[in-house]
Amino acid sequence: MNKRHTILLASASPRRHELLKQLAIDFEVAATDVDETHQAGESPRAYVLRLSRAKALAGFRQSGGRMPVLGADTIVLLDGEILCKPESRPAAENMLQRLSGRTHQVYSAVALVLDAATVLDTVNITAVTFADMPAAWIRQYCQTSEPMDKAGAYAVQGGTSQFISRIDGSYSGVMGLPLFETAALLRHAGLLAC
Repeated sequence: MNKRHTILLASASPRRHELLKQLAIDFEVAATDVDETHQAGESPRAYVLRLSRAKALAGFRQSGGRMPVLGADTIVLLDGEILCKPESRPAAENMLQRLSGRTHQVYSAVALVLDAATVLDTVNITAVTFADMPAAWIRQYCQTSEPMDKAGAYAVQGGTSQFISRIDGSYSGVMGLPLFETAALLRHAGLLAC
């Protein structure tokens, strides 16, 4: 009989909880608080990897190092600019107006801390294309709470899904936890059966 491993998911995101359940691995949840300030000259890839590692390491410290910790972070990139979580409804409207009728990239990084000296990480980059979103619809959508805690002001599985015309890459990555890459890290660490 295979020994079941328990990991800590360093995220309060219900979407990440839902996705990780699909891998049939036992996990506990602990939210972490890290500084998400983008550093000058930092590439989008380096930024999202740094944040996923910081979250995983914070979770590892928080747990007293008693189990492996998984951290993740997701950013939206449009024309080389990182679109973070909107700070207001007008900011959310502005982001969605900019994304309307355009293709952007979603960077989703995962880091797995095994012990104080071992961190495995990877990143998935997915292209998402929106059809034109009517301005009135954007205004109405931004009156809901959905866009307010999401990078780029949208949830791929939410109301904006009706305007997503194409996804080139990982749907789960756009949701916030790329399952292929996550499973590969867990298998590499011997925490997930083949």
